[in-house]
Amino acid sequence: MEHLVLLLCVVASLATTTLTQECSSFEDSKRFDCMPDNPNQQGCESRGCCWQTPTKNSTNGNIGVPYCFYPHDYPYYEMDEPTMTDYGWRADLHRNDSFYYPGTIKQLRLDVYEETENRLHFKIYDPANSRYEVPITTPKMGAKPAQTAYSVKLNQKPFGIEVTRTSDGSLLFNSTLNHFLFADQFIQISSWLQSKYVYGLGEHRTSFLLPSDWEHFAFWARDQSVTENINEYGDHPFLLNMNPDTGNAHGIFLLNSNAMDVVLQPAPAITYRTIGGILDFYILLGPEPGSVIQQYTEVIGRPYMPPYWGLGFHLCRWGYGSTAGTRKVVERMRAAGIPQDTQWNDIDYMNNTLDFTLGATFKDLADLVNDLHANGQHYMMITDPGISNLHPGSYSPYDTGLQNGVFVTSDDGKPLIGKVWPGTTAFPDFFNPKTKQWWTNTVKTFHKTVPFDGMWIDMNEPSNFVSGSITGCPSNSTYNQPPFLPGIAGNSLQDKTICPSAKHKIGLHYNLHSLYGYSEMIASHDALISVRQKRPMVISRSTFPGAGQYGGHWLGDNYSSWPNMNYSIAGILSFNLFGIPLVGADICGFHDSTTEEMCQRWMQLGAFYPFSRNHNDIYCPSYPTSCKDQDPAAFSKAMQDSTRSVLLTRYRLLPYLYTLFHKAHANGTTVARPLFFEFPFETALYSVQTQFMWGNALMISPVLTEGATQVDAVIPKGLWYDYYTGASISMASTQTMTLKAPLDTINLHVSAGNMLVMQEPNTTTTASRKNKFGLIVPLASDGTASGELYWDDGDTVGTYENGKYIFITFTAQNKMISSQITQDGYPDSGTMKLGSVIVYGVNSAPTSVTVNGKSVAFNYDSTNKVLNVSSLDVKLNAPFKVTWM
Repeated sequence: MEHLVLLLCVVASLATTTLTQECSSFEDSKRFDCMPDNPNQQGCESRGCCWQTPTKNSTNGNIGVPYCFYPHDYPYYEMDEPTMTDYGWRADLHRNDSFYYPGTIKQLRLDVYEETENRLHFKIYDPANSRYEVPITTPKMGAKPAQTAYSVKLNQKPFGIEVTRTSDGSLLFNSTLNHFLFADQFIQISSWLQSKYVYGLGEHRTSFLLPSDWEHFAFWARDQSVTENINEYGDHPFLLNMNPDTGNAHGIFLLNSNAMDVVLQPAPAITYRTIGGILDFYILLGPEPGSVIQQYTEVIGRPYMPPYWGLGFHLCRWGYGSTAGTRKVVERMRAAGIPQDTQWNDIDYMNNTLDFTLGATFKDLADLVNDLHANGQHYMMITDPGISNLHPGSYSPYDTGLQNGVFVTSDDGKPLIGKVWPGTTAFPDFFNPKTKQWWTNTVKTFHKTVPFDGMWIDMNEPSNFVSGSITGCPSNSTYNQPPFLPGIAGNSLQDKTICPSAKHKIGLHYNLHSLYGYSEMIASHDALISVRQKRPMVISRSTFPGAGQYGGHWLGDNYSSWPNMNYSIAGILSFNLFGIPLVGADICGFHDSTTEEMCQRWMQLGAFYPFSRNHNDIYCPSYPTSCKDQDPAAFSKAMQDSTRSVLLTRYRLLPYLYTLFHKAHANGTTVARPLFFEFPFETALYSVQTQFMWGNALMISPVLTEGATQVDAVIPKGLWYDYYTGASISMASTQTMTLKAPLDTINLHVSAGNMLVMQEPNTTTTASRKNKFGLIVPLASDGTASGELYWDDGDTVGTYENGKYIFITFTAQNKMISSQITQDGYPDSGTMKLGSVIVYGVNSAPTSVTVNGKSVAFNYDSTNKVLNVSSLDVKLNAPFKVTWM
């Protein structure tokens, strides 16, 4: 390792320094909590820690500041002399004493891997005894890079690892603190951070820019309607940290799936406390924030390529009640001319909520699905993992599952029985290859009854209506009653889920719990490919790093409220950081009943979720019979007109969105992204979470406040164009502007220099894909712009990998737009036609426009400086030129 430095830094000796001295001179912000579990002075001091009242000088008073904290001279691990390896460095760590949790592991090993120029990987583990490691595939290391963008310092006394950026010496990770602890069921490590600008650490309902004033984040997948400061459906222990002085970003990923607490404190610093596994860290150098996400998805796996129809508008509710009730909504959406690609059903389609069955009022569901298919639409329905054991001999999913041994088991080797919607249930063990084959067979059998197109997998944390099992969990197991419990909701590992001591094919639920939904995503993804021989569409509630390779996510059971609408933006941005770009919230809210104004504004925002679905509940307190309908066609004509317009805008822009998904799949970039990703030097954008961007070209500024007819939008420095009119906004600096926002309008702006590829829309993607394409060309101040289009059949698996696509680049300069085809393996590329070109920022009226040398008609808007060339019929699979004079 070219940039390894070995340091010997001995803290003050206990023999010469009193405890009082070692507890002095601590700023509140730099106290590291020694007793997060039930703090009290006697217990604190018995741990050898300091007990002092905070000085109340933190930004929120003394809320969260620990009274009990580690002294300077707390016993620590020492590091032996490191040795060079083929991959980096190895060193042994040791301590002589035990600490306050049982099972102290006194001998540890550190492996440091220089994996790439911009990725450092290190592990800390027990070399004498094998411990659980997360069973996801990560890159195999090749040859060490010739040079790295990072430098590493290893501190011997106390042990610590410090990582800095070589170019400027800025801090990336530094654990040289004396309270690194490693026991069998308690592992703790802290690091200084380079700034308070931290993002990620999901899944939690919180601001996009994470609060860092003693904020605690618990990790343990949980069935939990969206609630602030509670561990929710998925686990993503990844963060992105911005340096406001340089605009650089880096990422920190701890690959650990055990229950965990993460604490951000204003030093700034971070502490991880996990109750199992090993410490398996990746440091990702960026330096651009988008590059960090590319490097992260290189580790966990690139996002999958969704089917084109999956990017259309989806509609669902719990409580249609019958095929006829579902058909009624489909037909009124068609009558209203509102775009809709996919109709869904919730659990009320099932017979007594049994998976893979149809209730009496849904026996003709296949007829509706066939009608959808005939109209170029698609169908999805919900599937829960819990399989009822109440009908042995007459319920095939349970009978065949039992025969094949596919269920999670209790200590006695029998299937663990919990309780979910259909009553008592067993839970498939998706880590077992036999289970995956059983799942595929079961999906295939039901698909013969109802030819569905995708799978919505819910309740897969896994959720359980009883604690652990119907007989409880063994009380003598430290897996069910660990010595330390992270601050999870319910104050128990088995609350609302199955026993941690339950057994999977590859290990204990204690270790695998937060991977359960991830494992079901893989099984469902593979089953759909096997059954349909087409690209799968899987939407899962529970996720884990790498889940984006297999499907998407919705943000769970939200509420019909303005704050919930606001928070949804932070959610979609966070999941784009997590490598799951196919994400959205339940538009108009799931719980409670919406209002027309709220739903209208939410439909405008939701039209720009990467995954766009309106979904609501069956029961609302204010509507004793059921929640009122919230499909767009259920509202007034004005609401219908507004929704039709904004969804047609989405459908018009789908070629651009689809290309963004291709880039995510091929390169790991984000689809929806925060403004600062494109403007990392603009620190005023670091906290913006009421606006976002699609790629680098389109900025979305929704109304999120009741009764508002204008919106205060932050406009980054540079040249922008109004999407609808082409009117320019030139910003000398990043500023907030008040924009008009009548009830039927969402503000959209196009970044100068970045083209939008469009297509004339229709009410389904099937119909839209037959139409001509168009270009919006927003010229930069120097008259240039560029754009790209990725296109394939939208449904075949592996089109990119097999070269069955067309990729076109567009360039504007010197009053000319030209195209170049860099790949043309799409069989139907000859049918692709360019029908229009709209150029923003044409400062003088053209006298002529030619396409491939032939004069064509055009219009020029002298007020907004927009050139519009329409009624074209230009083949896109051959280079073209559009020139104006």
